[in-house]
Amino acid sequence: MKNLLVPTDFSAESHHAFAVALQLARRMGSRVTLLHVVEVPETAPVSAPPGGSAGGTGLPHSDGGMDDVLMLQLLHETRRRMHELVSEARRTAPTVPVRDLVLTARTDSAILQAIEEQHIDLVVIGAQIHPGREGLFEGSHTEQLVRLAPCPVLTVKYAVADFAPRRILFASDFTAEADQAVRGLRQVQALFPEAELHLLQVIEEEARSAAVRAQIAAFAQRHGLQHPRPAVFIDSSPSEGIPRYARQVQANLLVIPTHGRTGLRRFLQTSIAESVATHAFPPVLTFKLA
Repeated sequence: MKNLLVPTDFSAESHHAFAVALQLARRMGSRVTLLHVVEVPETAPVSAPPGGSAGGTGLPHSDGGMDDVLMLQLLHETRRRMHELVSEARRTAPTVPVRDLVLTARTDSAILQAIEEQHIDLVVIGAQIHPGREGLFEGSHTEQLVRLAPCPVLTVKYAVADFAPRRILFASDFTAEADQAVRGLRQVQALFPEAELHLLQVIEEEARSAAVRAQIAAFAQRHGLQHPRPAVFIDSSPSEGIPRYARQVQANLLVIPTHGRTGLRRFLQTSIAESVATHAFPPVLTFKLA
């Protein structure tokens, strides 16, 4: 993963995500692109950035006047704040190349555009899970990104001083289709080789526990996973059971595969990943199966 993208709305959560991205980039030898999107109304047409480059700033068409003045002031203030974040990165992670990117567009489409044009391998995004505060990348925006992004998405909600997970929780249904997730899981393990790996399936009926444990053990043996901790957790909902188990074992990172097509069991449905990504306390890494 050589190219990381961090969307920021200058919130505390976005700053937490930026700090984690810098730690990851330092560990992996990656570059970081810091993106801020200046939102425009749905009805406002947006011009292409100067020269057609994603590194420019698109401007909404208008007839001039006070709106243009206010937009230019907003862009100037945005650039100032972005430069402050880049300067902070140079102090805290001097070996990590960081560039800033400002787009004037609709948030969801701008992030997807940046992923494609900047050849992004991983998005690290902050999310606010407490009700009552609306953030640019809160709730529906983060869930939309988890659902649509072609690359893995790491969701961060709180400050992580040292992102070196000691307990990694991989949640799946461990059917044959889940075998496609092993490549992504191995990449995570290679980054954090000392971490303890928990393999979790959430089920509704205690009577199935023995069969599910055997299924998890077969998955681990099939792929040569070293010393995993199989776990079966009883809960009526995987989207609630996964965070509960994560709290119980004090997991530092949740890894959940998703699928863009239909046909998987509910455990691998994107809606489960969306919910966990925006509600679980630890950072959550989601990635799509092939």
